[in-house]
Amino acid sequence: MHKRQADPVTVEVVRNLLMSIAEETNTVIIKSAYSTNIKERRDNTTAIMDPAGNVVIQVESSIPMLLAALLFAARSVVSQYHPEDIHPGDMFIVNDPYHGGGNHLPDITVVGPVFSNGKLIGWVGNTAHHSDIGGKVPGSTSGDADSLFQEGIRIPVIKICRDGAVNDDVLKLLLNNTRTPDERMGDLTAQISANLIGTEKLQAAYEKYGDTLLDCMAEMLDYTNRLMRAAISQIPDGKYTAVDYVDGCGTLYPDPININVAATVSGDEMTIDFTGTHSEVMAPINIPYPALLASVIYCMKALINPDLPTNWGILRPLTIIAPKGSIVNPEEPCAVGLTIDANQRVPDAIFGALNGVLSKRALAASNGACTTCVFFGQVSNNGRDQYFICHEAIAGGAGASHIHDGLSGVQVYLTNTSNMPIEATEGEFPAIMVKKYLLRTDSGGAGEFRGGCGIWREYMVTCDGIAVNCFGDRQRFAPWGMEGGKDGKPGAFFHISAATGEVTQLSAKTTGYPLKKGDVIRVFTPGAGGVGDPKKRPAERVLQDVMEGKVSIEGALQDYGVQIEGHDGQYSVVG
Repeated sequence: MHKRQADPVTVEVVRNLLMSIAEETNTVIIKSAYSTNIKERRDNTTAIMDPAGNVVIQVESSIPMLLAALLFAARSVVSQYHPEDIHPGDMFIVNDPYHGGGNHLPDITVVGPVFSNGKLIGWVGNTAHHSDIGGKVPGSTSGDADSLFQEGIRIPVIKICRDGAVNDDVLKLLLNNTRTPDERMGDLTAQISANLIGTEKLQAAYEKYGDTLLDCMAEMLDYTNRLMRAAISQIPDGKYTAVDYVDGCGTLYPDPININVAATVSGDEMTIDFTGTHSEVMAPINIPYPALLASVIYCMKALINPDLPTNWGILRPLTIIAPKGSIVNPEEPCAVGLTIDANQRVPDAIFGALNGVLSKRALAASNGACTTCVFFGQVSNNGRDQYFICHEAIAGGAGASHIHDGLSGVQVYLTNTSNMPIEATEGEFPAIMVKKYLLRTDSGGAGEFRGGCGIWREYMVTCDGIAVNCFGDRQRFAPWGMEGGKDGKPGAFFHISAATGEVTQLSAKTTGYPLKKGDVIRVFTPGAGGVGDPKKRPAERVLQDVMEGKVSIEGALQDYGVQIEGHDGQYSVVG
């Protein structure tokens, strides 16, 4: 069928309309979810797809990693269901990365078809990270899982709603496979409700624009493709390579894991080849192929053109080679629960390959981790025992550029969740008290432009019977600096015993570590790399760093050659 060409003004108006729909539905989830993981940390995203299931809009203020599931969810419905079996009022649910597309099992996706007068005009969808969906440990992710079957309930592409009514049988099955069914019920209801709002808004848009709406969706994909090709064509033809390393996976898989990238530019097309990357492992840090695509899309926006709309069109000029059976394209049923810890290294590898030819956008390595603590246990609440799971993802440093210092205390790359407010943690989970929360001095790599600082955060448990999972990366391989800039400091986890005061460093993949009343978990998140010779940094900027607690007096002298004296916030440069 001939596709009519929508005019550029109408396309831009429709693009903003669709983005507003995605933003509104995302807000619905945040405002109505039960779990702090969603309503406070905002670990969710929304998207709008065309009738074929191709993502045309992802809400910008959300999680790049979660795009993985939405890239394939509606496309999987279209491929697996006959058109006559897809009805108005249906919604489909999926979390299985091998059957339907996704990241890891806690990320549950709900998509719904949108009809107007019996005609399929598009899809609305969302993904949200649920704090527990079964599996061998609370939180559903463990550092010692060696199979997907240990990580929770697998949901293929099935109907969670049929003809406008919730499928109670499916809902009962899901709720019976989680340790926190009330919270799951609330979060799933929020996701379904968001799609209902999105459906109404998309139908209203079609009533206003008719088939021009569909023409605009098609043009948005074509436009993104053209922007990508134009940007790629500005890169000199050639092959650019790099390798970076994942720390490993604790005692289960202690060896470092390489991720190799060869980016080959030819005209207006690019091949990103992961050949030579480590083979899949019997550990939960494998990267499902949909998650790899989400990482590549992020890298293209960050390095090639930040103004690129987030949609399927980004992938059209790209050829991605990810050998089957490698850690970046594992075979079923490889465990993937901590995929984010490995996938955060993919941007570092791609940036490392392309930094030399994209110097205006080049960054030193950021903290490159999703440093996470999951506290869980049985506590008494208002006279009755209650099971809780508290999921905390703690930010770190962002890499410096050639013109700016790196940001401190931020999520980077594929994670974009909010830092959890102390009040939210302590209000929702009385068994946990935050004892310390500050920037980690001297963790940012020294340079003419300094790397961002990581965070120092400490939790004390207020009762017995609590345990914790501690997950992270960049605790072995520091975030690298560039052009004379120093590396950022690696991260670390520690247990401080209330009984003895003994401090024990924990593995970066610690699962089910038991705690007693008064025990403290200390978290150091990684800093980030600096750029340029530290001795070229102006003394007044080093002084400002000391005053802000980002650099110590000792660090100022050792790294920058700047002597500073003073105390209690009153400092000055000597000489």
